[in-house]
Amino acid sequence: MTTFAVTPSRVLRSEWHKLWTVRSTWITLLAVSVAILGVGLTMGATYETGGGDGDVDTVLMLLFGFQIAQIMIAVLGVLFTAGEYSTGMIRSTLTAVPRRLPVLWGKAAVFGTVSFGITLISVLVTFPAAQALLSGTDKELALTAPGVLTTLVCASAGLALLGLIALGLGAVVRSVPGGIGAFFGLVLIVPVILDMLPYDTMQDVLKYFPGKALESLTMLHPTPDAYPSAWAALLALALWAGAALGGASLLLKRRDA
Repeated sequence: MTTFAVTPSRVLRSEWHKLWTVRSTWITLLAVSVAILGVGLTMGATYETGGGDGDVDTVLMLLFGFQIAQIMIAVLGVLFTAGEYSTGMIRSTLTAVPRRLPVLWGKAAVFGTVSFGITLISVLVTFPAAQALLSGTDKELALTAPGVLTTLVCASAGLALLGLIALGLGAVVRSVPGGIGAFFGLVLIVPVILDMLPYDTMQDVLKYFPGKALESLTMLHPTPDAYPSAWAALLALALWAGAALGGASLLLKRRDA
């Protein structure tokens, strides 16, 4: 006998289909990979020993594409949640899953997994390809060198967590423009404003913002003003993502669709 009970696996399958049946998903994720690979290869092809960027961390230099990729991942995260409110599809979704919260957790699980997977594949292709162009320079570094693979994995996880922050903000605001604006304000604008304030404590405050944590994760050898370890930076991003998703969960239970 066929049953139609709502189960976690069915919710996940539903959210998986929602993500992949939208054209913007394919376009955005392809653009993420192209940005990471394109910028990494450009940095590798144009680098010369003794140049002005000789003091830049090697992994950070090859992952400069994250500056573009994080915007794309964030926009896709907001679209995945707020987009359903703009089309009215959220009413059908919450009718099918009346407990509501499994919908949000399903979206977070699917989007986090896809974001991490696409980013990791991109960086694992980008790093050795760029290193082929850096052969013979002072930036030559093998993928198997101590800490390199760990840094690439942690950076990929950090970008996925940043996407979950955007996903949570989209669910809180319920508006695509509003969610994107909230993310840009939190990650890009507020840190710049705080950095302009003439207070020494601002540098300590800035360290705890998502953008700074992600930057620390892209460094093989963190600078003194970065996080002391990748695990501390990942924890900071996980707390931000937890706060965004926690706020979204609370509002999802209390507000009408």
